[in-house]
Amino acid sequence: MESSIIQKLSEEVKLFPYEGFYPTIGKNVFLASGVKLIGNVEIGNNSSIWYNTIIRGDVHYIKIGEDTNIQDCSMLHVTNGKYPLNIGNRVTIGHSVALHGCKLNDLCLIGIGAIVLDGAIIESNSMVAAGALVKQNFIVPSGKLVAGVPAKIIRNLTREEILDFEESAKRYVKYSRITEGSMKDKFNK
Repeated sequence: MESSIIQKLSEEVKLFPYEGFYPTIGKNVFLASGVKLIGNVEIGNNSSIWYNTIIRGDVHYIKIGEDTNIQDCSMLHVTNGKYPLNIGNRVTIGHSVALHGCKLNDLCLIGIGAIVLDGAIIESNSMVAAGALVKQNFIVPSGKLVAGVPAKIIRNLTREEILDFEESAKRYVKYSRITEGSMKDKFNK
C-alpha cells in the first residue's frame, strides 16, 4: 500500500497501546474504517476486520489466525489474567458478534449477533447460529450446529455446510481486496 493511502487509513483506524503491548498486524490484513485495536492483539495474514469492530486485548491477549474475517460491529474482549481469546484460521465471525475469553478453532462460523463467553470452545467445522448464547465453558463439538439461549446442540452439519466454511473465508479475503482496491481508487484521485 502506498504511504499516502496508509496515512489516510490510519486516520480512520486506531491502534492503541496498553501496558507496553501494541497490536501486531500480519501481511495483507484489511482494517476497515472505525476499527479499534487495543493492546496485546495479533492478527494473522490475509484476515479482515470490518467496520466499527472493537478488539480489546488489554488485560489478556487476543490472537486471530490467517484468512479470518470479523464482520461489522463485533466486540472481542478477554478476562483479566484468566481467559485470553484465541481465534483460528479461516474463521467467519458474523456481524455484531460478541466474543469474550473463548477459543474458536479453525474453519468454524459464528452467526450474526451470537455471544460466546469465557472458557467456551468452538471446535473446527462447527457453527454457532445467529443470536445464540454459548455459555461459559461450553464446548461446541466438531460437525455440530448449536442454537438458542442458552445454546444447545441442534443437529449435525451437512457436508455442504462444512465445505462452505472454507469458501466463506475465501470470499472475505476477496471482498477485502475489492474494498481495499476501491479505497485506493478513491484516495488516488
